[in-house]
This record gives sequence, C-alpha cells and structure tokens, in this order.
Amino acid sequence: MIKTSGSKQLVETVRKYKYLYLMAVPVLLYYLVFKYIPMYGVIIAFQKYSPTIPFFENEWRGLHNFIEFFTSVYAGRIIRNTFMLNLYGLVLGFPAPIILALMLNEVRGKIFKKTVQTVSYIPHFISTVVSVGIVLSFVSYDGVINEIINWFGGEKIQFMTEPGFFYLIYTISGIWQNIGWNSIIYLAAITAIDQNMYEAAYMDGASRWQQIWRITLPCIYPTISILLILQIGSMMSVGFEKVFLMQNPSIYEAADVISTYVYRKGLLELNYSYSAAVGFFNSIINFVLLIGANYASRRYSETSLW
Repeated sequence: MIKTSGSKQLVETVRKYKYLYLMAVPVLLYYLVFKYIPMYGVIIAFQKYSPTIPFFENEWRGLHNFIEFFTSVYAGRIIRNTFMLNLYGLVLGFPAPIILALMLNEVRGKIFKKTVQTVSYIPHFISTVVSVGIVLSFVSYDGVINEIINWFGGEKIQFMTEPGFFYLIYTISGIWQNIGWNSIIYLAAITAIDQNMYEAAYMDGASRWQQIWRITLPCIYPTISILLILQIGSMMSVGFEKVFLMQNPSIYEAADVISTYVYRKGLLELNYSYSAAVGFFNSIINFVLLIGANYASRRYSETSLW
C-alpha cells in the first residue's frame, strides 16, 4: 500500500510539474552524454592504449602509468602549481565577491549601484582569449602597470618572464573577470533577508557595521558554506585555456599545471594512457577534497551539500 501510494504521488507530482521536468531534460542529457557515458574511457589509464587496437584488447598495465607519473621530475611541480593557484584563488578570490556584494548592499544611490554592477559584470562575458590579451598588455614591459611604476621612480619589471609573479597575476586577473558575476548569488541571498531584522537592530542602536556582522553575514552563511565546499572540491582543477594562453617557457616553473601537462602528454606526445592516468588522479583528489569539505561543514556548521 505504501509503495502504491508513493508511486501514485510521484506520478501526480510529475504530471503537475511536467513542464519544469521537461526543462531539466536537456541538462540531464548533457551530463549523461558528455559526463557519465565517457567515464568508461578511464580504463585506458590502466592500459597501454593504442587507437589502432580494439579498446578492450590493449595491453593491461595496472598502476604502471600512475607510478611513472609520480616518479617523474614534473609531478611535484605541476601538483604544487595547481594547488597554489587554487589556494591563491581561495584566499584572495573567494572573499572578493562577498565583500563586493556587502558593499553594493550598502549603496543607496540606485544609479551608481546599477552602474557598478554592470561594470563589474562585463569582464565575465569577455572571451578568455581577449581577457588574457588585456591582462598581458597591462603587465607587459611597456604596459600600464610598468608605466605607473616608472612614473613613481621605480624600474620596469618583466612580469611575464618572472615565475614569482605568475600566481598573483593569474589570481588578480581572475578576480577582475569574475567578481561581479560571482557576487550575484550573494546579492540574491542578501535580498532574501527579512528587513524587519535590520529595523529592529537600528532601533536598538546597532551601527551599519554591526548590522552587517550580526545580521547579514549570519543570514548568508549557508550560501557561503555551500560555495566554499564546491570551491574546495575543485582545489586541484585549473582551467586549461587561461593558463595555456598566459604561460611561456620562461615561467613553466610556476605556470605548468595538471591540465596543461595532460594536454602536452595526451595530444602533443600522443601518450593517451599516461595523460588519462594523470587526469584520473586529479579527479580522485578533487573527489576526496569535496567529501572532506562537505563532512567538515556538516559536522561543524550543519550546512552541507548532502
């Protein structure tokens, strides 16, 4: 009886919200076709794969590709660079849209507020190639930044030939490109806060800073927690396009990451099994970080993805 009742309720729910479910079908198909079905290809990470041999007839090598990667001279460098770029993004980039959202929420002039929002959103819609070109022109030897340094009496710096500057340039350019877009979700969360709470706090003599600290931040904390978990879950992932466009041989020491290394090994050197093993290792680390971050958040803050 319970099963029949549950099935009937499910049918009624699907019938009631059928158009919403239809809207979800393309997204589900996308993930099924491009994310889940190709997962069987991870088998080549344990093979000596060759496109000329039937897929399941390739030589089985077990963990040989993984061992070869961990014993290579590049393993430590690319793991360190990938982690450090994400760490810079977490420490500097993650709080940036929160701060922007809090600042915009305090702006009372609607025209100024809309102008700032629009200007901060625009970089997100600029293609990666164009945005990297803008960044490189700014940090070039004759770029704006060096002109400012020279104007204050300093010596010009070759930013893109010094590995020590790459992490910072990559992170700051990422903040510039995404801060406005990422602040939207925080602004939405702030908008949902009951305004009576602010009025009560004002009547009690709370300053604007105290209202932010005691009302705004606690109310948007669940949103911050969820997004933080998701970012920690991708700590070992760095977008290929931007790093690839920004790097050059003189800064490989800091700019060579897992995604660019996989590209070189897999597509340029045609070592498919080795590159698949590196990519699989990267996915496993991200999975472990996601599970750990979700567990810690659920235990200490009662907010989690599941």
